[in-house]
Amino acid sequence: MHIVKFAFESVGFDVRLMRGGLASLVWNLAREFADQGHRVSVITPAHGCLDHLRAHYPLEELDHEDRHTVPLVLDPAVWPGHPAELDLHLTTRAHRLRHEGVDIYFLSDEYLDLLPERIYPARASEGRDLAFFKPLVFQVSGLRFLRAHFGDEPAVVQAYEPYYHYLLPPVLRTDPRFLVVSTLASNMPINQQIHRPQLERLLRLFGADTDVDLDRLADPPAHGALAEAMAAHLPSTHLADPRIADGISYFALVAATSDLLDFLTPGQLDFYSAFRDTPFEQAFQNLTVARIIERSAPRQFVGGCAVPDGWGARVPAGTDREQALTALGLDPALPTFYHVARFSVHHKGQVELFRAVDAVLATDPDINFVLRCAVAAGGDGVVSGVGDPYFQEIADRHPGRVRLDWAMAGEEVLQQEALASDFCLFPSKFELDSFLIAQGQLMACGVVPIGTAQEVTTHYRHQLPREHPDATGFCVPRSFTEDDPLLAAALAERIREAARIHREEPAEYRRLSDNARALARRFTWRKAATARLATFAAAAAGVLPGLTPERAAGYGWFDTLADTDWVTHRREIAEAALLRGDLASYRRCVPEVGRPELEQLFAAAYDRADFGRCAELGRLLDDPGRTALLEGRCVAERVPEGLRIDYRLPHAESVLLLLPTGEHRLTGADGHFSVVLAQEPAGPLVLLLGLRGGRSAWDERAVDACRPAAPVGAGRKRG
Repeated sequence: MHIVKFAFESVGFDVRLMRGGLASLVWNLAREFADQGHRVSVITPAHGCLDHLRAHYPLEELDHEDRHTVPLVLDPAVWPGHPAELDLHLTTRAHRLRHEGVDIYFLSDEYLDLLPERIYPARASEGRDLAFFKPLVFQVSGLRFLRAHFGDEPAVVQAYEPYYHYLLPPVLRTDPRFLVVSTLASNMPINQQIHRPQLERLLRLFGADTDVDLDRLADPPAHGALAEAMAAHLPSTHLADPRIADGISYFALVAATSDLLDFLTPGQLDFYSAFRDTPFEQAFQNLTVARIIERSAPRQFVGGCAVPDGWGARVPAGTDREQALTALGLDPALPTFYHVARFSVHHKGQVELFRAVDAVLATDPDINFVLRCAVAAGGDGVVSGVGDPYFQEIADRHPGRVRLDWAMAGEEVLQQEALASDFCLFPSKFELDSFLIAQGQLMACGVVPIGTAQEVTTHYRHQLPREHPDATGFCVPRSFTEDDPLLAAALAERIREAARIHREEPAEYRRLSDNARALARRFTWRKAATARLATFAAAAAGVLPGLTPERAAGYGWFDTLADTDWVTHRREIAEAALLRGDLASYRRCVPEVGRPELEQLFAAAYDRADFGRCAELGRLLDDPGRTALLEGRCVAERVPEGLRIDYRLPHAESVLLLLPTGEHRLTGADGHFSVVLAQEPAGPLVLLLGLRGGRSAWDERAVDACRPAAPVGAGRKRG
């Protein structure tokens, strides 16, 4: 088959053109598809690097000079001072590089050549710099090139990352020659929106404006104190974007119109399907995109990802721990911790990482840290600047113990540094990772991971208890807070624990290292490519991946289950309903529900802090003790300083009160938290709970419902 890859970043064999894991993913799958006998074409921007490509590769200029116009329709709320509409008049040219059996088509024009160092526009450039529209220009120029050069024969179009290809599925969906696959390479906010007038203009440009009903993709209005509190708080978690007045979720558009949705890991598929246990879970259930995700589930599959071939199995010439660490100015005799990622202070947890490093070295100076936070391309002659002065200050504070580098390194350098390291640090936040290739590369070298307990990276098993026979390392709690002192403290504690084990329990360290190495080497590009090729071929023949009853029940999608599923999978569905405290679904499996089952359902709902279901089950149980437990969880009482709020929930580890006037962190421990407000709120109390085990849940209580009951006879006039 002919597979056309459409990717904003794809040259995984040249560090000069790499900024993250996407390039490695695109290139390695392309090469593997070609090795298995398929024709592979890659459409990608040149990013202003044609001179570099000409100097290093046999680049061929094609007879493609496409003069065209990209219409921009700007949201006046985002782009003040700019015209409402403007046209970008472009001339897009194409060059081809045939490399290891793959044809790579580099598109170049006035916008696609912008930002040669960054490649990606900064998020902060929106509303200020039209370079922000470089990805949109790529979609238009790339679609025109695809139609012009590959429109005469059937092809699988595998497009990477919805933000960079949301036009392709709706534009190509009516063309029987193309099977469109959307591959999710990272976890951008699923409710991220585009300006509807802009989308309408682009669809009209390609003649697809009558093929998509955008009204069906719009979100319903959200009202009430809880919805308003969620809308105000959730952007800080990076799980959701602020809603825009006339916006459409581009992920909803992609999910509704793609032939297949391709995920990199089972955890990523689970995460994007339900946002289980996150602060966004409840708000997500009220969005249109949630219903579209559910309806598109039969078209979803896990294609997988891999650790690049050779990592850990091949030792680069000249690799020597003592020599490598000495060259970095570090002591080879000390345990060495390694972090390598692009510079992304929030996504990669680098604020907490540097704070943890500083805290650890203040009490245990006999540890090495090699920290790479790439702000610039690698390669000869590239000089990188300082990404963050605070990070540099911490590194400078600990000479001979911290080596900080701001440049992207080549694979050989990275592998040499990995083989000289004992532990790797990946405290990523907000579940923005997917496969996290860098962690797999280091694990393949026997480096023991310390990573966040993200759902998306459970395939690496570092979240398992250390005593588990399959454990590979250590974990810190998942985080949805931009500046998270709890994560920084937990990371410092894990580093200290890891260093102790390295020094005092060498056999345990070797076990974790061996587990990490063996697991990482199971993830191969051949497996990932073979799985995708089989799914592509089946879909082309009309056979979709499907949705299993177990998966549907696990997400709480009980309404998608067929009548036969309730019979053939009764036990699995009942277990899933029980875990959610879902009485209605449980009754469909177990019609005779007695008091023991009601108590189990209540306990499950209470553990989840699902107080609506608790109230329903509490009425059926007619238990004054449970009623008092529910009604008394939040107490509001006047004190001389104002209004004191007490919140009691045994398994709560944190409580955040969200009011229109601001957020208030309740203080306390052991399930009892409190705060004193200077003034009584005009509306209800909205609280975000952090529960033991990592779940987040919302609670809403009217202030009057929280006041202590008056004693009998209180307020009566004396006779």
